Amino acid sequence: MSESRDAASPGLTSKERQGEPARERLRVAAIAACLLVLIGLILLLARPGLVPGRLGTAKIQPIELVGLAWVVFGCAVWLVRKAAVKLVVGLILVGGVALQVAALTGPPQNSSDLYRYIWDGRVQMAGIDPYLYAPGDAGVARLRDDFLWSPDSGNHTGYPDCVPDAKNTADQGDSLVAGCTKLNRPKVPTVYPPVAEAYFTALQLVAPADDSTTPVQGAAAGFAVLTTVLLLFGLRRQGKDPRLAALWAWCPTVALEAGQNGHVDVVGVALTAAALLLLATGGRSGPVGRGSTAQARKRKIVGGVLLGLAIATKVTPVLAVPGVLRRGWREICAAAVSTVAIVYVPHVIAVGSKIIGFFPGYLNQEGYSTGTGFSIIGLFATGKAATAVAVLILGLIAAAIIRFGDASQPWRGGVLMTSAALAVCTPHFQWYAILLVMLVALDGRPEWLAIAAGGYLSNSPNLYIHGLALHDPRLVGYGGGAAVAVALALLRLVLDRRRHATAPAEAESTAPAEATVLAEAMAPAEKTVPAEKTVPAEESVLAEENIPAAAEETVPAGKTGEPAAAATVEPAVTPAKPADEPVDESTDEPVDESADEPADEPVAERAGEPVIEPTAVLRPSVTIGNDGKPNFARGDDSPGGDSYRVLTWR
Repeated sequence: MSESRDAASPGLTSKERQGEPARERLRVAAIAACLLVLIGLILLLARPGLVPGRLGTAKIQPIELVGLAWVVFGCAVWLVRKAAVKLVVGLILVGGVALQVAALTGPPQNSSDLYRYIWDGRVQMAGIDPYLYAPGDAGVARLRDDFLWSPDSGNHTGYPDCVPDAKNTADQGDSLVAGCTKLNRPKVPTVYPPVAEAYFTALQLVAPADDSTTPVQGAAAGFAVLTTVLLLFGLRRQGKDPRLAALWAWCPTVALEAGQNGHVDVVGVALTAAALLLLATGGRSGPVGRGSTAQARKRKIVGGVLLGLAIATKVTPVLAVPGVLRRGWREICAAAVSTVAIVYVPHVIAVGSKIIGFFPGYLNQEGYSTGTGFSIIGLFATGKAATAVAVLILGLIAAAIIRFGDASQPWRGGVLMTSAALAVCTPHFQWYAILLVMLVALDGRPEWLAIAAGGYLSNSPNLYIHGLALHDPRLVGYGGGAAVAVALALLRLVLDRRRHATAPAEAESTAPAEATVLAEAMAPAEKTVPAEKTVPAEESVLAEENIPAAAEETVPAGKTGEPAAAATVEPAVTPAKPADEPVDESTDEPVDESADEPADEPVAERAGEPVIEPTAVLRPSVTIGNDGKPNFARGDDSPGGDSYRVLTWR
């Protein structure tokens, strides 16, 4: 014998409904256990010395711990899909903070960019433009200290990059002074844009990092947590599930590249997230462009300014631009370009053509200028042809996003554009994928995170794992990640189409009674009304409940030349009721004795009045407000409520 279904939860039986709190507690406990394991793995990666003699050997390598962290992360976000929103929102934030704290407990392990941040901030605090000299130049040699530069010319342990003495007859300030340092590329000027340089200066002003990397790591961790908060509020405002924020807050890439390595990319990502949420369809306020024209224009301009600041922090946020151009490309582009120009002007005035910095050298060093840096394209094209193919592919994808993208979901185009850029360019640096992680959290399709996970192989040339040699880890990492992401995306597309094809039949056979009642209540009344009469909302509702109206209200004809809306409603006088007629004491209305007849028998038609035979009564869903209008209540399990039964990430 089948179990009776609970009216409050149509998909559950009464016994299942009673066991739901226990399952919810078990689910939350499992999520917490996954987070504890994930925090432990991040702690081991940040402080390898906690397990002496194990990390870095043939037994356990850091890349293996990273892979395990991704597996645990996948389990945690899978469990969070069905957990109650009110329970997991706090867990998402607390878990994200705990992961960042664990990550910053040790110095950077696989990146030295953070030391360049400290140096550039110190140079600017001395009143010197960061684009003027390279760290090894004589013009800034007086700023060296023992934390960033080796104090012993004979012992270079911990200071891997060295510069020799070299005289520059044209400008003595550009002469190189010998020394070994923790900075990467000490013989060339900085490559970071002006907003990033301002960030480095602010860090040096607030918390000078003269003997520790913790201030820079803590600032990056703070921006990661700020992005989590932006996602939690922004997703809810956009009508999306706030649990998607876990895809960002708990992701190993975010913990390792923000709190552990302190990359400035997280600042650009936070600015990009704010820009996209501002430019996308507003939750309750409606889409940008509706309502006040001035307000819509203001949102576009502010969004463009935020995008400009993000691009002037790290160039990668430019990949999100094609997805937002359909929101109003003129205002957005003008604001973004103007912002970038404004932040560059002071440096152009100070150093002239040196403002370009190391950017051309970076493109050449990574093989993008020569065509050797594209590992996947390199399978069928080499040299300049590879560069041309890469530009063509990315250009076509950007054009398709601009032409066919969803303006109300700009992050969807950003996911496609960023994924394509990573797969085409196959960069050595896994932290470039941190932008993709944020975009995936907004979009809700986690399969694209496979590319971010594969990026961790890219920074390990000639990688050996238990005797298995990867001579081109970038090809394996990004190529394999892209293949997995595309395969899962195609599978999602097939399943979605199949679900949509079967949805009408399933909805017709399994629709709960509440949905049927609400649909009937929202449907237009079948009662025909003479032209000279107007049926108020109260009578329509009463008719749907099969309760006869007390009396017809007539609208007398208005004066000649006056619009119909100016007519006043004059209720008809209720005739006296015969003494022997039964009366409902609560409503003072005649009792319709025909209501006691069986439901399957037709009700006799009154003279001159059509009959309405409702199939359901809207008792729990409709109330009559003080203004006399019906108010339709929304159930707790509706998509707009605070609780969600099952989450399907799209």
